[in-house]
Amino acid sequence: MSDLPTVAYKVLTGPQMIELEHAGSFKGAPVDLADGYIHLSTLDQLTETVDKHFAGQTDLHVVAVDLEGLGAAVKWEPSRGGQLFPHIYADLTLNVVTAYGPLDRDAQGQVCIPVAG
Repeated sequence: MSDLPTVAYKVLTGPQMIELEHAGSFKGAPVDLADGYIHLSTLDQLTETVDKHFAGQTDLHVVAVDLEGLGAAVKWEPSRGGQLFPHIYADLTLNVVTAYGPLDRDAQGQVCIPVAG
């Protein structure tokens, strides 16, 4: 049995969130398209990802992704500091999104995860 998480998170801009909601899928941000896969973060990696790649930006959203629903399209690969990050080698589709909402932080500055309602 794997110790890898079964849920990961994608940070989207407002227009990217609208694309996912209205089209039912998201092909990736410019960096994703350039790299050939959609970058995700685990819960433990999420705040650092936001701080590093989205600093100063507003109108951001966090999407929770069911990695098991993506099957073989998910690859765990080393990235920042040698940590394993989940990468999707496919479009992100609404059928594997378990929750999403505006990016918010708790009192300690950690990114809050979206809660399905």
